[in-house]
Amino acid sequence: MSGNWYDTAQICTNGHIITDTFITNPEESQKYCNKCGAPTITNCQNCKSPIRGFYHISGVIYSSDLKLPSFCHECGKPYLWTEARLKAAKDLSDEIENLTPEERETLKKSLDDIVRDTPQTTVASTRFKKIAAKAGAVAASALKDILVDIASEAAKKVIWPS
Repeated sequence: MSGNWYDTAQICTNGHIITDTFITNPEESQKYCNKCGAPTITNCQNCKSPIRGFYHISGVIYSSDLKLPSFCHECGKPYLWTEARLKAAKDLSDEIENLTPEERETLKKSLDDIVRDTPQTTVASTRFKKIAAKAGAVAASALKDILVDIASEAAKKVIWPS
């Protein structure tokens, strides 16, 4: 292929990146994830568009550092791993005993804006950070483990500055 173009990424349904060069290096592909055993996909399950992988630039050689995409570039729907992690974070929110029912609901409502980069992201991230601190270190750490790969960059700067 000539010119600049996106290769296809192969990612398991739990969000582990298998390869970002599915087209150019098919030998790297796997039917199932070697980290969790989940099936792998190369296309959006909603619109069937290929998941964008390595961006080839004609005449330039460089390595890739693909970040796990949260949403399809074509239809805007969340990928399976985004939905699964959001559900896990919401389920965990229901298990945090230190929170009032209202705080649990606020925490769950904030999650959808944390994974998107919108005008509400900073507000949602600030709410999340306050409630997660009240939830305790163990719960806050568990929520971070679930969300760190799908949270927007803006949310990460507010919630987990480093």
